[in-house]
Amino acid sequence: MLQSLVPDGNRFLWALAGILFAFAATVAATAKLQGLLPKDAGREYAHDGKLSAGKPRGAGIIFVLVFVASALIFVPVSAELVIYLILLVICMMTGFLDDASKTPWGEYKKGLLDLCVAMLAAVTFLQYNSNVIYLPLADRQVFVPTILFAVLAVILVWGSVNVTNCADGVDGLSGTLTVVTLVTIYVTGRLLNKESSFSYSILLFAVCILGYLWFNASPSRLMMGDAGSRSMGLFISIAILKTGSPLLYIPVALVLILDGGLGLVKIFLLRFLKIRILKNTRTPLHDHVRKVWGWSDTQTVFRFAILQIMLAAAVVCCLGMRTAA
Repeated sequence: MLQSLVPDGNRFLWALAGILFAFAATVAATAKLQGLLPKDAGREYAHDGKLSAGKPRGAGIIFVLVFVASALIFVPVSAELVIYLILLVICMMTGFLDDASKTPWGEYKKGLLDLCVAMLAAVTFLQYNSNVIYLPLADRQVFVPTILFAVLAVILVWGSVNVTNCADGVDGLSGTLTVVTLVTIYVTGRLLNKESSFSYSILLFAVCILGYLWFNASPSRLMMGDAGSRSMGLFISIAILKTGSPLLYIPVALVLILDGGLGLVKIFLLRFLKIRILKNTRTPLHDHVRKVWGWSDTQTVFRFAILQIMLAAAVVCCLGMRTAA
């Protein structure tokens, strides 16, 4: 909001001020307000799930609201951005209410709410952006009919929200992977010359997550809950759509997709088609590597992050060579 008043020569200092504000505000607000958050009851189905019992849960409400405030102050405000921020708050609040509820919300209820948010996000994107997508490896643009684009965008948003949510289960894991993914998307957007004002908001969101990770690094003092994980998934999907190359979601978020998504596929096939897959594999995968392979929480976070960073490096390298050519 105030960004438009800053002279061009001071934009660097303004950008730096936004980054510092987002991080400091997240850390300060989390330290001050964590005692007001609902307490986790532990999860019977998760490996070492009972260890989280009693910890503050739903910290996503803090870093998401700090991000919204930071974006309104430091990012040029547009109608599109405001709508995305509103959808982010809605997604965060549905997750937080579930975090605070004594009786967890049912899967279908949460899935329907996610679908509504995904539909609104897809309609908003099409209202302000083109439905032409760029295929970097083929170096060509493809026009996608509006209805088909809307359907695919809804699937992307809904899927991103849910795989990111399912990947949340180890101290620092989903937050770290999301930061790697968002920074990759930011660099990707720059390489594709997508220098919209939205790109700076990607960095602000990543920095707010870093402020949360200050308290969530193993052993954690609090957890983001659905309020944070669902919001991160929503923001990732919007950010990748804004690059104009939504198919890049697969490589830039592949570890999140595999960790959280395989469990969703496994449950769907068993529940609706009576097909059993991955019988000897625990899902999410972060439970498998800890329970079966004996990885510690720290090893899980570092190794998953290393894999995603290598994928990010490959994507950036390929795009860099493509744009240079």
